[in-house]
Amino acid sequence: MTAPFSRYVALGDSFTEGVGDELPDGRMRGWADFVALGLQASATDPIGYANLAIRGRKLGPIIAEQLEPALALNPDLITFNGGGNDIMRPRVAIGWVVDETVKLVHRALEQPGLHVAVLAGANPSRHLPMGGLMQKRGDQLADAVLTALKPTPVTLVNNWADEILTDIRYWSVDKLHLNALGHARVASNVLTALGVPVPDEWGVEEVAAAGSGSRSRNTAAYYREFVLPWIGRRVTGRSSGDGRKAKRPTLLPVD
Repeated sequence: MTAPFSRYVALGDSFTEGVGDELPDGRMRGWADFVALGLQASATDPIGYANLAIRGRKLGPIIAEQLEPALALNPDLITFNGGGNDIMRPRVAIGWVVDETVKLVHRALEQPGLHVAVLAGANPSRHLPMGGLMQKRGDQLADAVLTALKPTPVTLVNNWADEILTDIRYWSVDKLHLNALGHARVASNVLTALGVPVPDEWGVEEVAAAGSGSRSRNTAAYYREFVLPWIGRRVTGRSSGDGRKAKRPTLLPVD
């Protein structure tokens, strides 16, 4: 079988890097890795895959640091997600995030033979402190980006509207990043949107049909381990991605 894409590059932040889906050796996997595996499973020839995403990146640095290096790899598929870290800051200009996303897409579409998929991130607001504000901003951002890009030939994947993904079973212990189950479901959403079969062995539909998990409390230990360090980075202008490099900066065969 010939896969629709053979050179895949992922751009974004922690969502695309795969934070929350740690392998036993400490490496991050994540939905983009699953997408690459799905592409390879549907192909007879080797698929090349690169992932330039770095955790903590706001939209501006994603565009400045990742777009041109991604295009230089001459991909035939790019996936993009950004803006999640922007809406978590005290102030955010949703209109600017939308405009910059549209500019990125149009720049990518200038490259012949390149298909672009734009993802809205999964919605963690149900489980987070002050989640109502994130819900409101996330709704605005997802709706505005998807509306602005609807006339373009990009594939749109609205994970934010996937109600199943809001279940606590899909989230890691920090409740901000997806776990392996969540990343597999996002990958399933992406592959389905691209018209690529989802491997049965992932069990995505079986997990979804298994029922909801119990909502957990945000305890004092949770605040100490996750919330306070996040606030500390915001106050000091630091990021969880400071000093980090892309985990897969060049196109490599899919394992």
